[in-house]
Amino acid sequence: MKKLVLAGGTGFVGTYFEKKFTNDDIQVKMISRQPGHIAWEDEAGMIEALEGADLLINLAGKSVNCRYHDRNKEQILSSRVETTNILGKAVLACEQPPLTWMNSSTATIYRHAEDRPMTEEQGEIGAGFSVHVAEEWERTFFALQLPRTRQIALRIAIVLGPDGGVMTPYLNLVQYGLGGVQGPGTQRFSWIHIEDLYRIVQFLQEHPELDGVLNCSSPNPVTNRDLMEQLRKALNRKWGLPAPKWLLELGAVMIRTETELVLKSRWVIPDRLQRAGSCFVTTP
Repeated sequence: MKKLVLAGGTGFVGTYFEKKFTNDDIQVKMISRQPGHIAWEDEAGMIEALEGADLLINLAGKSVNCRYHDRNKEQILSSRVETTNILGKAVLACEQPPLTWMNSSTATIYRHAEDRPMTEEQGEIGAGFSVHVAEEWERTFFALQLPRTRQIALRIAIVLGPDGGVMTPYLNLVQYGLGGVQGPGTQRFSWIHIEDLYRIVQFLQEHPELDGVLNCSSPNPVTNRDLMEQLRKALNRKWGLPAPKWLLELGAVMIRTETELVLKSRWVIPDRLQRAGSCFVTTP
């Protein structure tokens, strides 16, 4: 791979990817609303960046770490659908379009599951706002007719890493003695280490036969109870106060977020990747 285009790549995952791929001597072009990058309004700049690229990775989308009122809901949905359509138009305008386009999706597309794991073939789609966003995101992506570009939707679980991701709020809870179970504690926590996510991208570049929908998650999800216990051990905390559902909902209002992150049971398995031979080096 010689050239990679990262769209919406200034966040936690995109910053990590840019560093890793640059270290591999791959030219990285960034499309972002942040200064110093190709702007979403710069159609000519996007086409030039995409021309002859080996890979396009789209990570764009407003953070879901907010209250789900009407304005935020509209922005969460539109920031994903509109950017996907903008990129699709630019790809179609290329004489030599990217060979592969990996578009973000989310593992939260599946239903709340405590009875069995969700795979690409056997998983059941859930209901609610977050699921609706994921469905529209994927529908928009796969509706694009790109005969010369392989299309992959990455259903990414909660991304963890030492320099950011979701771990920070969990660690803060443990630090202040609030690291007990959250809600019932039986809900599954599907996750992916950011290094494994990077390795998945590399693996897919080496396996051109894989396309469509792929779950990007550790093969070993844990329960919320197990997660909090491991975090307490890591921080040398012998105990932590539990947080029942009503308390979580009250706290979510105060910090302007939603409880879905900790209360929905995400039991997602990367079945297609495992059957293709992908290894997860950070799995405990």
